[in-house]
Amino acid sequence: MEEQRIVIAADSFKGSASSKDISMWLEKGIRRVLPHSPIDKFSVADGGEGTVEALVDALAGKRKRITVQNPLGNPVKAQYGVLPNQIVVLEMAEASGITLIEQNAENALNASTYGVGELLLAALDEGAKEIYLGIGGSATSDGGTGMAKALGVSFYDDQGKDIPRGLAGLAKLASIDISKIDPRLKDVKINILSDVTNPLVGEKGAIAIYGPQKGIPIDQTKTYDQWMKHYASVIKKEMQIDIADAPGAGAAGGLGAALQVFCQAKTCNGIETILDLVEIEKKIAQAALVITGEGKLDQQSLNGKVPVGIAELAKKHDKPVIAVVGSREKEVSAAYAAGIDLILPIIHRPMSLQEAMTQVEENVVIAGETAIRAYLLNQRK
Repeated sequence: MEEQRIVIAADSFKGSASSKDISMWLEKGIRRVLPHSPIDKFSVADGGEGTVEALVDALAGKRKRITVQNPLGNPVKAQYGVLPNQIVVLEMAEASGITLIEQNAENALNASTYGVGELLLAALDEGAKEIYLGIGGSATSDGGTGMAKALGVSFYDDQGKDIPRGLAGLAKLASIDISKIDPRLKDVKINILSDVTNPLVGEKGAIAIYGPQKGIPIDQTKTYDQWMKHYASVIKKEMQIDIADAPGAGAAGGLGAALQVFCQAKTCNGIETILDLVEIEKKIAQAALVITGEGKLDQQSLNGKVPVGIAELAKKHDKPVIAVVGSREKEVSAAYAAGIDLILPIIHRPMSLQEAMTQVEENVVIAGETAIRAYLLNQRK
């Protein structure tokens, strides 16, 4: 048993520990049982929170920080990652994330993606030839106009004046001028890490589906969706691009639309792209066991999340998969059907959520030991 290779690739436990930490602690638990087995650890993410950290750790990149505008225009420190081969990885949430401001009706109208544009400019300044941008966790519904403005695009009302920032400005939009957009964008490939396929407008659009969680009152969603439709109509008139129903255009409050229109960005599945970048499949093919995990396993975990992405790769090579999780829903049969063989919560005694989050290292180490003992028990034949 000592020589059996193990692959560890868990997502971060949000608010508690990074992907790198979780992998390190799982290894510590495994070493209590198998001190000499080869273990391959991978930092991974799904394109949301932790993407920069995971790819910098996995690919020996450099983490950098700059000051950008938060959704309301105040300064905030945002990190990004510089990877080998002139690749830069960015997270929208660093600049325009929902955790950076309070969610209320006024902020929902004024929140802007300008800081995301500043991050893209930083990537261009790094000499990037390819950019990976995770767009999960946004506070904004401005259609990406703030981002585009930072890159040099101008949005005018019918008086030729700049429109107000945020969603509020879309209703006044009359014309778009791209003559001063940063010319370096022509020479860079931008990949949007997202599993969101929603259109920009309508009952499955940016406002209807994601607006309320950002502070938009339910009774205002139809009005604001009309503003977004107006934005799409001006884009069609000015740029001859029909973006209203494009898949993924509604991601991150319409940022997906602006990235497609102004940056010629392409959307790619977050977890599949990241697993490909870190070249994990060849190690899974050589492994006896794969251990994955995330903070909470729920129905959302089946939609582009790390544990199922890992399980699908492992299933291709007929490898057993154990998912170590902070918590799980009562019903997780779909996760088992997706290829996970054992779901193992890390809580090993009664404790509060606060206690569980502060004792996550101890809990994960014990779970790592339990996971490998469960695997070895199954090997007794």
